[in-house]
Amino acid sequence: MFVVALILFALSAVAVVTGLLGLTGTLPGNRYFGVHSEAALKTEENFKLANRVAAPTTIMAGVLLAASGAVALVGSGIPGLLIPAVAVVIAVFTLGAGAAAAEKAMAATAPAEDIGGCGSSCGACSLRDACQPAS
Repeated sequence: MFVVALILFALSAVAVVTGLLGLTGTLPGNRYFGVHSEAALKTEENFKLANRVAAPTTIMAGVLLAASGAVALVGSGIPGLLIPAVAVVIAVFTLGAGAAAAEKAMAATAPAEDIGGCGSSCGACSLRDACQPAS
């Protein structure tokens, strides 16, 4: 169980450091850590904003991973495996919630796209001639 606890502690450290760097806006653009949605990768400012939004949940996931590592270290038997496994699943969902919140923030800050014609995209303009009587 020591190896499992060690892996969980290492993952916890990575999550907490990534969250703290994202919160302070000092997380450098990279391929491995932080939010990597299409909107977040458009500019460096978007990457920093997305990671600042996702930082609290990333830090919380790190705390959950550390707690699961502690349980794996002192636990034994089925509860010693089951509780850390459930905590890891919860940590992964917590990370996903942070990424979803960051993506929502990116959508809120994105400029509105111009729609041609009358200003709506309902398709009525293309169907207007279909209702005309045949000549």
